[in-house]
Amino acid sequence: MNGYLHLGHAFSFSKLEFAAAFHRLRGANVLLPFAFHCTGMPIKVAADKLAREAQQLGDPPASFPKKEEEQVNQEADASDDTAYEPWLQDNFKGKKSKAAAKSGGQLYQWEIMRSVGLSDSDISRLQNPRNWLTFFPPLAMDDLKAFGLGCDWRRSFITTDANPFYDSFVRWQMRKLKSMGKIVKDVRYTIYSPLDGQPCGDHDRTSGEGVRPQDYTLIKMEVVPPFPPKMGVLDGKKVCLAAATLRPETMYGQTNAWVLPEGQYGAFEVNETEVFIISHRAARNLAYQGFSKIPEKPSCLLELTGYDLIGLPLKSPLSLNEIIHALPMMTILMNKGTGIVTSVPSDVPDDYISLHVLKTKPALREKFGLKDEWVLPFEIIPIINIPEFGDKAAEKVCKDMKIVSQKEKVKLAEAKRRTYLKGFNEGTMIVGEYTGMKVQEAKQLIRNLLIETGQAIIYSEPEKRVISRSGDECVVALTDQWFITYGEPEWKKMAEECVSSMNLYSNGTRHCFEDSLDSLHQWACSRLFGLGTCIPWDEQFLADSLSDSTIYMAYYTIAHLLHDGDLYGRSTSSLKPEQMTDEVWDFVFCGGPRPESSDIPCSILNKMKQEFEYWYPFDLRVSGKDLIKNHLTFCIYNHTAIMSKHHWPRGFRCNGHLMLNNEKMSKQTGNFKTLREAIKEFSADATRFSLADAGDSIDDANFVSDTANAAILRLTKELSWMEEVIAADSSLRSGPPSTYADRVFANEINIAIKMTEQHYQDCMFREALKTGFYDLQAVRDEYRFSCGSGVMNHELVWRFMDVQTRLIAPFCPHYAEYVWRKLLKRDGFVIKAGWPVADSPDLTLQRANNYLKSTIVLMRKLLQKQLSHSMKANKEGAPVASLTEEKIMGLIYVNEQFDGWKAECFRILQQKYNRETRSLAPDSEILEALKQGCIGQSSDFKETQMLCLPFLKFLKDEMIAPGVQAQDLRLPFGEMDVFRENLDLIKRQIGLEEVEVLSAADPDAIARAGTLASMLNQNPPSPRSPTAIFITI
Repeated sequence: MNGYLHLGHAFSFSKLEFAAAFHRLRGANVLLPFAFHCTGMPIKVAADKLAREAQQLGDPPASFPKKEEEQVNQEADASDDTAYEPWLQDNFKGKKSKAAAKSGGQLYQWEIMRSVGLSDSDISRLQNPRNWLTFFPPLAMDDLKAFGLGCDWRRSFITTDANPFYDSFVRWQMRKLKSMGKIVKDVRYTIYSPLDGQPCGDHDRTSGEGVRPQDYTLIKMEVVPPFPPKMGVLDGKKVCLAAATLRPETMYGQTNAWVLPEGQYGAFEVNETEVFIISHRAARNLAYQGFSKIPEKPSCLLELTGYDLIGLPLKSPLSLNEIIHALPMMTILMNKGTGIVTSVPSDVPDDYISLHVLKTKPALREKFGLKDEWVLPFEIIPIINIPEFGDKAAEKVCKDMKIVSQKEKVKLAEAKRRTYLKGFNEGTMIVGEYTGMKVQEAKQLIRNLLIETGQAIIYSEPEKRVISRSGDECVVALTDQWFITYGEPEWKKMAEECVSSMNLYSNGTRHCFEDSLDSLHQWACSRLFGLGTCIPWDEQFLADSLSDSTIYMAYYTIAHLLHDGDLYGRSTSSLKPEQMTDEVWDFVFCGGPRPESSDIPCSILNKMKQEFEYWYPFDLRVSGKDLIKNHLTFCIYNHTAIMSKHHWPRGFRCNGHLMLNNEKMSKQTGNFKTLREAIKEFSADATRFSLADAGDSIDDANFVSDTANAAILRLTKELSWMEEVIAADSSLRSGPPSTYADRVFANEINIAIKMTEQHYQDCMFREALKTGFYDLQAVRDEYRFSCGSGVMNHELVWRFMDVQTRLIAPFCPHYAEYVWRKLLKRDGFVIKAGWPVADSPDLTLQRANNYLKSTIVLMRKLLQKQLSHSMKANKEGAPVASLTEEKIMGLIYVNEQFDGWKAECFRILQQKYNRETRSLAPDSEILEALKQGCIGQSSDFKETQMLCLPFLKFLKDEMIAPGVQAQDLRLPFGEMDVFRENLDLIKRQIGLEEVEVLSAADPDAIARAGTLASMLNQNPPSPRSPTAIFITI
């Protein structure tokens, strides 16, 4: 809660709001609460920045010196061996963290606060982080009320120890987890902010959300004395080039080490006797992992470049070559690993091709001052046998792919992809003491051997660059702190059981949760810096922002009893925070025994328990997809640990991020809008309308300003139409619906009700808006046109206004309530009026109307063609009437039943149709029946078969959709009847003076076509396909 709510927030909670309003409309008791999460780093960091800026620039600052924009090194594929490990494809990660997307650029914090409309006096108050807790939540409440959120505000609250009731709740939760063995203190590798002096969780980061520690084996490649003069200061020390590898089992095949000639290295003391030559970045990480003479501070004895290292003789662990040398490689990345890379050309395509080029190009060796004895004697050492690739996999794949240069990066990446995973999964060791063992079994054993014998150490660094909200680049630190044991096998099984029973609304979301459960392990849950609740048994630490809010949904059920309407839990209610003991929380939420020692009246205890049991579990929680991998998965774990099974979560609806007018929202570019600004510009209902239209999937959605503006016009126009209709109410046709147009309109209303209800149930709100508003308005407009000179039916028009108002009420409540009470003069609120009742849709009538509409479209096109080609023959040679636009008659010829080979095809499909499963037999069975029937026995079977195949394909789709109604040689409605009931509509839509509907089986009717009767032979009518002929009268 570190600013105004913006449209991204609104997009997520709008889905919850729409769902809640829909279920209220259907008569359900719905609880939609809303609280304000203030825990963690963001508020404290922002407040501290304001304080520093006020101290440096004045309060308020008179001006803002230009900041140099931070340069972010992009992670790229390197020529190292890290890609060997199989990686989980994180398909629910955005390319940029939420915090990064919010920050936009290098603005001063004071500038950011001004940009959202805050005065300097307000900003000055926000130098104290506690003031943020009283400043922004009330403003957010104002915006949400203006938005029309159907919230029970009595249950709202803030987090952190500023709310003593919630503080007690979190302390109870943490103690309960610890008592169950779910929280332990341990030494673990953790993403860590040196500036903040504490672990840096996902929500504590400006960039790098979701990034985790990556463990390597750091190989000590000892430099053989005597050292070159520049390294004289290191005499007497054990000096090693330290290479980070994910492939310790390949060390037997080392032929050299690689260094980046232009790379900046240092010689760093890791203890009293050992010195590692590595990149400065790697030394910083190691310093926080216990490998620096000065804890948490790299101790650099000597600055070096890669050129200084080229040619150094090395003794490397497990290498079958006694001495190898450091050689140049131009593709090493200094922001990954240590900048030192081992070379195993038998199994690494990049190593193979780089060594091959050095061997075959004397000029290149001369350029870098390489002696031949450093390069030429070293041949490939087979160490692993891989099916399909043999024992020199890198050489084989490079030759197969004709790779000849290190510059062929795409090919080398593909070569790596082909060999690495196969080598890990199917390769067999052919050297060393683990000869004959599968690589995936030998790998850990060899790693353990190297570490136990002191030839290697464990090294960890962030998978990718991580920047904390305080602005420093994070490292991986070996920290002694509190962890929640997510991923523990039995606990994980319970979490998986919970997920399997939940409604997640999409397969994509379910796959993301399954991936998260597979990859999530122990989570560092304690922090030293920020706002929150103290770990109750170790109060130097705070519970992190993703751990104090995993079961807060349960707190909503009793918050109104604790807070008495006060966000901060400071009211004079009959309950006091100190009365909420662990025994009370257990009694309310966990089915624990009644707390006999509690002085809370039994009536209040029972009321709290009753409220929880009535409302819990929650049916739906809506969040962004970026929270699946942490917050939402934590929620599942914590519920399964603390709550009984019948209180486990029932549903999560996850959405993508929200773009604004097809571009990412960004304060820096100005493409950013707060909820307050949107309501002021578009109105609350138009904003809600556009949010509903923005998208429903897990992919990123798009708020379109034009949609919001169009909504204003549409809703205003609809109000005007209803006012006009109501004013002219007496002129509407009385009596029950009776015409064809009436029946179609009534049926389309029923269809809209049913389809929209299903879309709301599925949380597919864009589809609900389409069927409940756009489509419904379209059929209303068609009905108005269809009525022609007649008038609309009074009963239907009022039913339409009633139904449309109810269907759009969840999206546009202010509009709907106005229409309901002011125009329709109904009592009460529309949101409590109930979902509209609908008869079963008549799908046959719907098909008949679609048939009519499509026929009119085809006839209009045909008439336009004939008018433009009057007195000409078409390309097939058929005659065309001489037409004028003054008086034209249309003759519609209909054949309502298939005959000949078409009838035979239809009969075969009837026989092969399963009414129970509503499916047809396989194509092969249908074709065999065709061959065995009368068509197959005819002499021209091959020619007829060519006509049958596309016709059968057409009929299959027709038959499966409507089911048994299609099981006849004719359509389930009378084609001639449909046309005859709509002669006036056909004339008006096409522009005809007269229209006649004729049977193609009637000779007298055919004679009416005169000289154009031959067209009926060239294009004979059949069911679903009438033939139209136009003549001048």
